[in-house]
Amino acid sequence: MSQLQHLALHGDAVAYRMSGRGEGETLLLVHGMAGSSATWRAVLPQLAQRYRVLAPDLPGHGDSAKPRGDYSLGAFAAWLRDLLHELGIERVTVIGQSLGGGVAMQFSYQHPELCDRLVLIGSGGLGPDVNWTLRLLAAPGSEFLLPLVAPAAVRDAGNKVRGWLAAVGIQSVRGDEMWNAYASLSDSDTRQAFLRTLRAVVDHRGQAVSALSRLYLNEGLPTQLIWGDSDGIIPVAHGYAAHEAIPGSRLAVLDGVGHYPHLEDPAAVVDIIDDFVSTTPART
Repeated sequence: MSQLQHLALHGDAVAYRMSGRGEGETLLLVHGMAGSSATWRAVLPQLAQRYRVLAPDLPGHGDSAKPRGDYSLGAFAAWLRDLLHELGIERVTVIGQSLGGGVAMQFSYQHPELCDRLVLIGSGGLGPDVNWTLRLLAAPGSEFLLPLVAPAAVRDAGNKVRGWLAAVGIQSVRGDEMWNAYASLSDSDTRQAFLRTLRAVVDHRGQAVSALSRLYLNEGLPTQLIWGDSDGIIPVAHGYAAHEAIPGSRLAVLDGVGHYPHLEDPAAVVDIIDDFVSTTPART
């Protein structure tokens, strides 16, 4: 996978990965909550063989700055617009996973002139249902609980155990990604950004932001949905509902796959994205 690159945007540090062909289609990969551009590690090299691929660390995530500021979907979408402008990229196919799907939809609404196509992978923002853990963490007072349940000592010990298990061939890509998200919360600044991001979209009743009533705004935007039928974070029913609500959309449901199709079945995800982009004209 390509190395992290860095630039300053509005005075804040931005980390991103960019690789692939310098001309033709550009894919913008938007990761999920408590994730980073590293979540695309299994698909980015293959996609970069045919496309220019940009995968940033969103504000508050990964190696990007974690300012005390706005972590709403609209703020993330505007940030992506400004990043594309800074990099001289005029149009993209935007691909979002989990929270990144909600950001991708918001980006397509706010900046349709920049968006050729939309790909949603286990996307948030399409109904209230979400894993109970996120509902609990969104509740008042969790900022006092998180330092106790995600201390640096537990992170370090867990990383050692993961290393031992990997050495004897015991690995789970789904478990690894969940651990990476948990381990990131051992950092105070990351915790604060995580809570601001989470509470912008989730409360104790579930997802508080839904795009289902506004999907008509994207009429004419080619859309591909990808879901795992074993997604325990955001149920596959959301994918079916969105597919029904978006005329002309495509839906691919992967058997035995959970919330991270791009890690659990990367070959299938690459094939789906490649077929979608190569056979679907960009929105004019």
